[in-house]
Amino acid sequence: MRSQFEHGILPDATHDEFSREHFVHALKAHVLGTLGPGNRKIYDAGAEPKFLRANNRPPKDRHEVGSVMREEPYWQMYSSVHRSAQEMMWETCGQRTERQLGGLIDKTNVLKTNQKKKGSLRLDPNLEVPRYNGAVDIHIQPGGYHSNLAEDDIFAGALYDTAVYIYVQEGLGPKNDDMGRTVIAYLKDHYPELAPEKILDLGCAVGHSTLPYLEAYPEAVVHALDVGAPMLRYAHARAESLDAAVHFSQQNAEHTDFPDASFDLIVSHILFHETSAKATPAIVKECHRLLKPGGMMVHAEVPAFEKFLPDPYDQFHRDWATHYNSEPFWGTLHEMDMTEVSVAAGFAKDNIFEVHAPETVGGNHYDINWYLLGATK
Repeated sequence: MRSQFEHGILPDATHDEFSREHFVHALKAHVLGTLGPGNRKIYDAGAEPKFLRANNRPPKDRHEVGSVMREEPYWQMYSSVHRSAQEMMWETCGQRTERQLGGLIDKTNVLKTNQKKKGSLRLDPNLEVPRYNGAVDIHIQPGGYHSNLAEDDIFAGALYDTAVYIYVQEGLGPKNDDMGRTVIAYLKDHYPELAPEKILDLGCAVGHSTLPYLEAYPEAVVHALDVGAPMLRYAHARAESLDAAVHFSQQNAEHTDFPDASFDLIVSHILFHETSAKATPAIVKECHRLLKPGGMMVHAEVPAFEKFLPDPYDQFHRDWATHYNSEPFWGTLHEMDMTEVSVAAGFAKDNIFEVHAPETVGGNHYDINWYLLGATK
């Protein structure tokens, strides 16, 4: 496992901590690269013929594939090991984060009060964390994104920063910023005239994909929001340590406090599948409100949308996270027609695009391109 890009707030790892994390990294690679493909063999050789005998037709969707695959011992073994590896990832990364939490909080407070700071941090202690974010520990991250363990806590952010590097098998690059860079590469290629003055990143987490927009559009003012205070404290400190001016605020992307027509470009990166069937249309509608005339939104998501996956088995296999990784909206999102959602939010159909864009860093463990939903107001 290669080393993650180091910045001023990244938790250090001892030799033993790094060794344990390296083991988890290798275990997850084995699960995804070796055990995962075996499920297709089990399906072709046993599960699909079983369904055919019982119904005189092949499975028509992921639900029917699941009705036979979940009975297969191999699938059960694969899912158990996959889930265990995910839990081990959080446990091992959590050990180094918890060991130095006090010092990390001190560092963030120093960066927060630095007179030379470039960005800002605005928290709302009265913000109600939406149920879809607070009712489950998304990705089974202990405590989720919003739980505070101490005063000025940043544990959730520090844990996410270190663990996601293992989670995606280094596939987001050393800075975990591939999604932002992929969106930017698409915009530079297809909209070279775009020169946004104000940019908003929705559901920014720790700002991995936020910072590339400062590089791509250095004249722009960049805002970023999330519902998790520990994530935002860490995101702000991380950005300041990298001399990046981002204005972070704790808000719900469904209804922000920014005025109408505030932004030229609004982006998000794997936000939608962690919301709900009500929240996603509300967020797209909020994007329409916030965009200036001629402004653009672009949302990057995991490309598991079923209209792009004609094979019911592929639909089923990519739906693993719905049932085993505390991402209950994953499957429902990927059944939605996002063009229809965008039209209902106010965007003209001719101004909407759905594409698969090639990743910029390479090596993503999904071995696929990112799905982009975009629209111009």
